[in-house]
Amino acid sequence: MATHAEGSGWAGAWCAAAATHAEGSGWLGAWCAAALLVSGFVRPLGAAEVPPVELNFEKRTLTERFFSEGAHLGDLNRDGHVDVVSGPFWYAGPDFQQRHEYFPAQPFDPKGYSNAFLIFVHDFNADGWSDILVVGWPGKEAFWYENPQAKAGHWKQHLAFPVVDNESPVLADLTGDSRPELVFHTGGRLGYAAPDPQRPGQPWTFTPVSDKGPWKRYTHGLGVGDVNGDGRSDILMREGWWEQPASDDAPAPWKHHPADFGEGGAQMLVLDVDGDGDRDVVTSLQAHGYGLAWFENVTDGASSLTFRRHLIVGGKTEDNPFGVKFSQIHALALCDIDRDGLLDVVTGKRYWAHGPGGDVEPDAPAVLYWFRLVHHTDGRELEFIPYLVDDDSGVGTQVTAGDVNGDGRPDILVGNKKGAFVFLQQEQPPELISR
Repeated sequence: MATHAEGSGWAGAWCAAAATHAEGSGWLGAWCAAALLVSGFVRPLGAAEVPPVELNFEKRTLTERFFSEGAHLGDLNRDGHVDVVSGPFWYAGPDFQQRHEYFPAQPFDPKGYSNAFLIFVHDFNADGWSDILVVGWPGKEAFWYENPQAKAGHWKQHLAFPVVDNESPVLADLTGDSRPELVFHTGGRLGYAAPDPQRPGQPWTFTPVSDKGPWKRYTHGLGVGDVNGDGRSDILMREGWWEQPASDDAPAPWKHHPADFGEGGAQMLVLDVDGDGDRDVVTSLQAHGYGLAWFENVTDGASSLTFRRHLIVGGKTEDNPFGVKFSQIHALALCDIDRDGLLDVVTGKRYWAHGPGGDVEPDAPAVLYWFRLVHHTDGRELEFIPYLVDDDSGVGTQVTAGDVNGDGRPDILVGNKKGAFVFLQQEQPPELISR
């Protein structure tokens, strides 16, 4: 049974496995087209042999300077090619060799932080041109930049919202109106904000959905998805999920369903992992420690959903059947990387999250992985099989997967303290990708 994402966020929707949503001067100085990387299959420790899927990725370095911890994509100049955005620059597709500055650029010391935690692309004023939303720093403003419709110069800045808390805000169509909302918390209340279609240049209106909670600017873990399968997207945090009511007129707060999804990680992904028809959850357990897990929905006729945790990656090599261990899992995305009909998980290590000495294993390789979801037909339990894409980039506070060059194969984008990178999936012989 194919695995489907449920409201996994605007970035996740750029996966080639699902419907795509958005929903220059010459510049060669920092351009690098690296040699082909083999997406390394990690051999299991004492586990049954699983045939590897040999996917190659070409690493392209957009910059080696630290501008942003996020990256996204969209056709910004309406030339039919997908462009890449990271920090203050957008890079024109299909070759990404032309770099355009849309707000004043400032490189940052990797020991510190940037002014761009997350980047999203969408046409916020419905003028037919994709704009850019920048969530700059937890507890500070989010701004959107209006596309000047092919005119040169910096883009006009608009305040989206003055105080956006949480380290993983989500841009997703939460309300089902075919327009994305920014989901976050502010002043201790969970909710969402969206522009007024009649006045898109004005600050966005925040709609609270919870009572006041203990959440602060640096709270970790947030997600959007249809947890209970009623056709409406819900909101998740580490302590449970908030059920969207059937009626738009229903008063807040939304009903809170307690659950233990870890200590607070990053993006929380909702999908049917095991193919049994209900919704499960995948997330990191501790953004500045160790842990990646999927939470199986084991509800059986109960009025409240129950989840059972399955560890994918822990703090010891023996926690993973393939011996994989890494810390700082601060960004996740869903995408059917191998195009087998099952959604895979893209994640990695956020290098120097709190500088060179602030977290466990800060100088360990900045790895980037995709975890292939496999449903075995011989009675064995499902697996998330790790494939190493790169060991000198990792993730930031965001990772984006989607087809950036129009070849039908999903690619991976990251921006972080190592720079900004595009990993282009290469064409494979049919016998290597068919199962």
